[in-house]
Amino acid sequence: MRHLRSVPPPGVSPESTGGGGVMPLAPGELASLLEKTSRTFALTIPLLDEPLATDVGLAYLLFRMADTLEDAPSWGRDARIVALDSFGEWLMGETEERAWLQTVADAPPSEDAGCLLLLTRADAVRGAMLARGADVATSVMLDVVHTSAKMAEFVSRQTDEGGLELVDLPDLRDYCYAVAGIVGELLTELFILRDPALEPERDALMDLAPLFGEALQLVNILKDAPSDAREGRKYLPVGTTRAEVVALARADLRSANDYVGVLARAGASTNVRAFCELPVRLAEATLDRLDAGAAKLTRDEVMAIFLDVTGQEDRTT
Repeated sequence: MRHLRSVPPPGVSPESTGGGGVMPLAPGELASLLEKTSRTFALTIPLLDEPLATDVGLAYLLFRMADTLEDAPSWGRDARIVALDSFGEWLMGETEERAWLQTVADAPPSEDAGCLLLLTRADAVRGAMLARGADVATSVMLDVVHTSAKMAEFVSRQTDEGGLELVDLPDLRDYCYAVAGIVGELLTELFILRDPALEPERDALMDLAPLFGEALQLVNILKDAPSDAREGRKYLPVGTTRAEVVALARADLRSANDYVGVLARAGASTNVRAFCELPVRLAEATLDRLDAGAAKLTRDEVMAIFLDVTGQEDRTT
């Protein structure tokens, strides 16, 4: 992880960190941005009660910005690294640090309309997150910057066209931590901040959270391995068999189920437990489908799992 040169002090506010004149997020805009940038999170975040649903939604959008800069197929490797560094400084309160936003305006990093729309609302999303309160905002900002810094380390190993080869299983696990494990840790922190009754189980939850994130990322890597390889991204390391990665994913999914069990033991709300259980159930079913030689779950299968976990119809349709 690179050194973070600026961290907002306690009591940070949108006014104290710039963003004046930015149109705030309109009612319903958060949900719209989620639907345009992630089908999965648009499905699961509405399961949460407020204020947690907005906390998690805004955090996801900030992570999605970093992910868009990391992928950036329209840019070369060096431009992606510089943008990620600039993004981190901007996020942590460097009011004059807007180089990444200018780069986005001059040369859009992607053709994905939803992600490009999100980037145009970056200041509004950041301002909305800062307004959530110092504890929540600082936790989110630190973890998003941690992720963007780790992403930049992997981008530095890419070819100019975005090709990347992971070298061994520890390297794969480090990559999964960078893009998903930190997310698991942040979600856990937000759960505890909004429900202090979970505090006695903090250590147990934090031990399991990176494995939860790793499980979901490994399933995605296994699912997308053929298309990723065609684009030069080889996340399945040479010398590591697919069976080894599947076994690790299965073990991590057991840990993810243990995480949900700890939440239940600690008295977490039904909605928080459903928010966590749903992606685990989807990942387990996807892995079973991959083992059977198929590509992905059908929409009807996804909706059947959603209904089984939540007892409600998909509210995003």
